[in-house]
Amino acid sequence: MGQYDVVVMGAGHNGLTAAAYMAKAGKKVLVLEAKPFYGGGVSTRELIRPGFWHDEHSNVHIMIQGNPLLRDDELGLLSKFGLEYIYPDLVHVSIWEDGTVIRSYKDLDRTCEELARVTSEKDAEAYRKFVKMSQTALPMLMSGMYSPPFPLGAFVAMMDQSDEGRFLLDLMQRTALDIVDAYFDSDLLKVHIVRMVTENLQMPDELGTGMGAFVMPGIVHTFGCSMPKGGSGQLSHALVRAIEHFGGEVRVNAPVKRVLVSSGKAVGLELEDGEQIMAREGVIGQIHPHKLRQFVGETPEPVLARAERVTQSTFSINLTHLALKEQLRLKAGNDCNAMMTELMDFYTVRDMCLEYDKLRRGEVSHRLIAGGDNTISDPSRAPQGAGVFYGVNFAPYNLYPHGPSSWDAAKEEHADRALEQYRKFFVNLGDDNILGRKVCSPLDHERGSPNSMVEGDAHGCAPFFYQSAGHRPTADLGSFRVPGVEGLYLTGPFMHPGGGVFGAGRATAIQMMDDMGLDYDKVCGRAV
Repeated sequence: MGQYDVVVMGAGHNGLTAAAYMAKAGKKVLVLEAKPFYGGGVSTRELIRPGFWHDEHSNVHIMIQGNPLLRDDELGLLSKFGLEYIYPDLVHVSIWEDGTVIRSYKDLDRTCEELARVTSEKDAEAYRKFVKMSQTALPMLMSGMYSPPFPLGAFVAMMDQSDEGRFLLDLMQRTALDIVDAYFDSDLLKVHIVRMVTENLQMPDELGTGMGAFVMPGIVHTFGCSMPKGGSGQLSHALVRAIEHFGGEVRVNAPVKRVLVSSGKAVGLELEDGEQIMAREGVIGQIHPHKLRQFVGETPEPVLARAERVTQSTFSINLTHLALKEQLRLKAGNDCNAMMTELMDFYTVRDMCLEYDKLRRGEVSHRLIAGGDNTISDPSRAPQGAGVFYGVNFAPYNLYPHGPSSWDAAKEEHADRALEQYRKFFVNLGDDNILGRKVCSPLDHERGSPNSMVEGDAHGCAPFFYQSAGHRPTADLGSFRVPGVEGLYLTGPFMHPGGGVFGAGRATAIQMMDDMGLDYDKVCGRAV
């Protein structure tokens, strides 16, 4: 029977982040991972052929760029543990089938020059003012994004004390379409912004998505958009090196059966093979609220009932990985390759929304695609001259008419139809350039990460206003603690601030240290 200070269930990037901070605080930490590899949704593997490195889930890292984890290098990931990010100036591109292109550079002036050419001088100036507003609000928003959140009621009351706060509160309850309609005339520009927001698995017309439309341009032009050199999983590798440097351990092939609870306190984890590993000071679990009953049945029934009502995102992704003989070439020219590349054959907001409506009805829209060849930015991802394709096709988990289980029979057909759509935009995406393909359906995402990606939701749960701040995922669980089970803390994409690569385990560690009486600022000065 092993004995540690802190035991962590799940080696996704959030669990690794929380573990690294606790190890830096001097705690004896063990991370347990069911899979034969760590990283969860932030992993890069040779999925098809040796030497071709594919990001299994997350591909581009945006929201983590504002996190002090990186900004202040609190764990030494950048300075000591080998993490290196690639920051191209061309951040986000929308390409239409007729050759129209809108480029968003990190440089705002250059972006506005582009918009003036493609849309209008009026929209270019409106965009400049919009981004400046977003950048002005970022410090306030960022200050709470990577730390434990306020209770939602207190957050609303605080925001209601100023004109600026009320403005942001208004945005948080509107749709992304409301926001772009209020500020811009050009449908192309509206589609350009909204498609980027929907990468967060948000519908354009869902209430609560307006904040994304407001914040994303500010983040893009302030912090840029990037991916780790060598693939998304290099973040996880750096976190494991940090954990081990600070005296912690990470074990794979160690599936957890349940959290051990004694006298109302979490005291360890039991593995499926019966091994028990004890935790003197606390347990951190990457446990989706829908799975809480399975792992911690001692949780009070009202808490479990509310957790099981947590809403999942409206859609997921049918993801295509391709190993390519040669790098892809865009018909619009490879100078259009960006960190985020949206590929479209619709030119109006109405036409775009009709495609998203299909997702609500359980249908796949093969026109809602994005992606490209990762070797354009990072040639180290494949043998010289070869390519690694990452293709996103938005798709429902509950596939009509036969439900989620029908994905196994349908995913290749849907990937074929998406591939035909991709071929509208690339010169050399014929069968003769494809060495191999792997398709991961919404059901595959759930199978691969059953305790995080419930219903194929790579972002944990829906980012609606009622599931935000201290109410993410529920008011009971929003403080990262589990009521009725002392010493059990939660982390994962379903917790504040939301899904995607945020490095959100930092907030869990802050809460845990605060409860232990540790001074986070002393622990987390620059790494030594």
